[in-house]
Amino acid sequence: MLKVLGTMAVVFLTAASFSFAAGVSTHTIYGNYIEARTADVYTGPCFANGEAEQVGREAVFGWKIENGAWHGVSLAGLSVVGVIRTPHTLGLVSEPVNPAKAVLIVDSRANAEQRLALQSFAKSVGGDLLRDIVKVDYVPIELTIEGGNIHGGAASLTAGSLASIQTRAMNATDHVCGNEEVWYPPLNQTEHAMPAYALANSFSGEGLGETWSSPLRRSGFLGTFRVPSE
Repeated sequence: MLKVLGTMAVVFLTAASFSFAAGVSTHTIYGNYIEARTADVYTGPCFANGEAEQVGREAVFGWKIENGAWHGVSLAGLSVVGVIRTPHTLGLVSEPVNPAKAVLIVDSRANAEQRLALQSFAKSVGGDLLRDIVKVDYVPIELTIEGGNIHGGAASLTAGSLASIQTRAMNATDHVCGNEEVWYPPLNQTEHAMPAYALANSFSGEGLGETWSSPLRRSGFLGTFRVPSE
C-alpha cells in the first residue's frame, strides 16, 4: 500500500509565499518551479496503486530564476530544465532506490559563464535526480505563470522543441473518486507548491532512450523556490 502524503487543503508551507517580499537577501536565489510526470500526483489510492510500476517513471521539471546569483554569476531571468527517466515509478515508497537518467536543458540566452552556473545550480538543487546527466542541450526556455500567481494554476513551460508543460488549476471534474489527495510531493524542494492539472507534458529529445507525451493528467505542480546562493 502506498503512503498518503498530504491533502489538497494542506500544501507545502505557507500560502503567502508565492509573493516575493522586498528586502530579500542578496545571498538568496529564488523564482518559480514547474513539474509534470507521467502519473497522477493528485489522486486517490485506487488510482495510485493501479498506476504504480505501470507509469510515472518519467518527468519534466524546470526552474525560472527571478533574481539571484550562483557562484557570483547573476542568473536573473534565466531558466533550466531537467528531464528524467527512472526504472520505477517516481516517489514510490516501496522502491527507495530509483536511479534517474537525466537530460539537462539550459537556457540558450545565457552567456558561457551563465550556462555553467545554471548547470551547477540545477545539479545542486536537483540532487540525485540530476546526478547522472547523459546529455546537455541548449535551447530557448520560457516559463510563464499566468498572472504571476501559482495559485491560479495556469502556467506553461517550453524548452525549444524538446520539452513542454502546460497546466491549469484543479477543478471539481478532477475529483473522480472523491477522496483525491496530494499523493506524491514535488520531486524537488520548493518553498511552496500547488498541484496542477497537466494539459500537456512532453519530451521529444534524445538521450533517455524514450520520448513521451502524457497530457490530460493530474500530474503537475507549480511552486516557488528560494535557496541560499553558493
